[in-house]
Amino acid sequence: MAIKGRDRQIDNIEFNVADIARSKAFYGAVFDWKFTDYGPTYTEFSDGRLTGGFTTGEPIRPGGPLVIVYGDALAETQRRIEVSGGTITKPVFAFPGGRRFHFLDPDGYELAVWSDQ
Repeated sequence: MAIKGRDRQIDNIEFNVADIARSKAFYGAVFDWKFTDYGPTYTEFSDGRLTGGFTTGEPIRPGGPLVIVYGDALAETQRRIEVSGGTITKPVFAFPGGRRFHFLDPDGYELAVWSDQ
């Protein structure tokens, strides 16, 4: 059953990862996401608004859609990514409406962080 107000909005994002503990450590340190474990091959993450999951039940599929996370302080977010094992792939650049950068997580997924400041 659909929940009123969620039709046509992103509801869940799932990452196939090599190591759930490593992914939890990375995303917890960088974005302060919270986690709920559902057995040894799946954990749900929540950023306080959107939920998704990390699973080891499927092969890793780096790439796919670009997930973009909002961040108030780009430099601080970039620092947390780098000290947590991520790699910056596209330095901060301006675009109409703000600035952003791209990075790879420890499994090779590319994400971006943007700010309107």
